[in-house]
Amino acid sequence: MFKVILSLFLCTVAAFASSSGQGEIPDLTMTWIGFASLLIFVVGYYFVAAEEKYEIDKAKPALFIGTFIFILIALYYAINGLNMNLVHIQAEHLILEIAEIFFFLFVAMTYIESLIHMGVFDRLKYNLVSKGYTYRKLFWVTGFIAFFLSPIADNLTTALILSTVLITIDKEKKEFLVPGAINIVVAANAGGAWSPFGDITTLMAWTAGKGVFTDFLYLFPAAILGYLVTAFILARFVPDVKPDFDVSKEEKPEMSAGAKVVMALGVFTIFCAVMSHQVLHLPAMWGMMFGLSLLKVYAYGLKKKHGKEHFNIFNNIAKIENNTLLFFFGILAAVGGLYFIGWLALASHVYDPSVLGPTWSNIGVGFLSAIVDNVPVMSAVLKANPEMGLDQWMLVTLTAGVGGSLISFGSAAGVGVMGKLHGIYTFGSHMKFAWTVFIGYVVSILVWYIQYEVLQISHF
Repeated sequence: MFKVILSLFLCTVAAFASSSGQGEIPDLTMTWIGFASLLIFVVGYYFVAAEEKYEIDKAKPALFIGTFIFILIALYYAINGLNMNLVHIQAEHLILEIAEIFFFLFVAMTYIESLIHMGVFDRLKYNLVSKGYTYRKLFWVTGFIAFFLSPIADNLTTALILSTVLITIDKEKKEFLVPGAINIVVAANAGGAWSPFGDITTLMAWTAGKGVFTDFLYLFPAAILGYLVTAFILARFVPDVKPDFDVSKEEKPEMSAGAKVVMALGVFTIFCAVMSHQVLHLPAMWGMMFGLSLLKVYAYGLKKKHGKEHFNIFNNIAKIENNTLLFFFGILAAVGGLYFIGWLALASHVYDPSVLGPTWSNIGVGFLSAIVDNVPVMSAVLKANPEMGLDQWMLVTLTAGVGGSLISFGSAAGVGVMGKLHGIYTFGSHMKFAWTVFIGYVVSILVWYIQYEVLQISHF
């Protein structure tokens, strides 16, 4: 599907493939540039993780390490008389793939800000809260919506939409917002793991021929049971009281004229992204940008009918989370640099039965994906292409998808929610409840083991 990360790091795979005719890419892991880049990455990630402690926006260290690592790589190539064309090719392909992700997110965020401006989320909040739901029931409602919307709309878009709903319900109550944000991230990532379109990692495995469409649907039991366990524990920390909301005193918010058409255009834009990628073999962002063009045309019609103050799309664009976009750019560039140097390729050696073997290696992929990001890790696994059966390929798809929930910035969904709930949902607030996510992760693996290894239920 379109996947908001939609090539989060297919960029690196494409880069390597395209350069095969340009010469051998040297392994630089055991050189000064290899160790320096790794150190820069680790230090930079520390400041990303400690965003709350140092009061520094996560985009700043991410952007620095992403650009600086590639500058150092180019410097090393120049000093040692290596083929500079390789650096040029890698950087060009990396920029191309990051641009696909960047503009995909750009359009998704523009639609969300447009819907906020037109009162859609205020109306949704009213409809939910006016029913008399407690914070705990709202926690469950938003979680289930995230789990079942993610396989269709992708984990990041789903997380962005529902985190916006959270913040419109209550802007200050952290005992609701923090567990609610974690719940949405876990639900979105788990929901995306059992659909070939639900996450970039499942899309990568499917297009690589590691399973047919229906094979991925068999991950549903492991995905939903793991999520339910985490959600059940998290719900204990959510107040079982109603929000401060008196229906008799609150005026029912009305959506602006044209809001329903904008919602329909948003759905059609998602459809265009899917068709662009699956049918026309264009980048998913092409369909997204086409959807943005339709929104702009419709905005022109609204301006003619209701005046220029009714709906100004450029005002909505100005409100998008630019720090989230820059964070993605920096992290993708940094991991692309590490992959170019050769660090991620080393991970393939652990699949050897004499080391860890496939099962434990695939379980470890989940933890690694939380730190590095699931797509580059999955890219490395697919590139190494270890000898594994369908059961193991489904396991690595599951762990790479849900493992990103273990850390707040371990997945696109988590990063998106951090941007929406800035200062509320942070690395520190997430880690206080990370143990609940870990328990769900273990449950998902146990369900996979019983289903695939004991009962041997894996395909039609």
